[in-house]
Amino acid sequence: MTAHFYWNGEPVPFRPGETIAAALLGAGIVHLGRGRIFCGIGACQGCLVAMTGAAAVEACLTPARNGLRLSPLAEEQADHD
Repeated sequence: MTAHFYWNGEPVPFRPGETIAAALLGAGIVHLGRGRIFCGIGACQGCLVAMTGAAAVEACLTPARNGLRLSPLAEEQADHD
């Protein structure tokens, strides 16, 4: 069974040890709503995404976990995080 998380309701598979950003890139997803995966080290904040039930996370630094539900940040959430 392949591990996967959900991006906008669609399953995205990932390998053990991959970050959310690496899995999204592997699935051909580079635009994350307001930003895109750019620096890969958390400095630019371009990869901030919303995680259901949690604060916004940096996709390039956050390990992918089975069953996560992720989506682009809402405008108001991005302005306050």
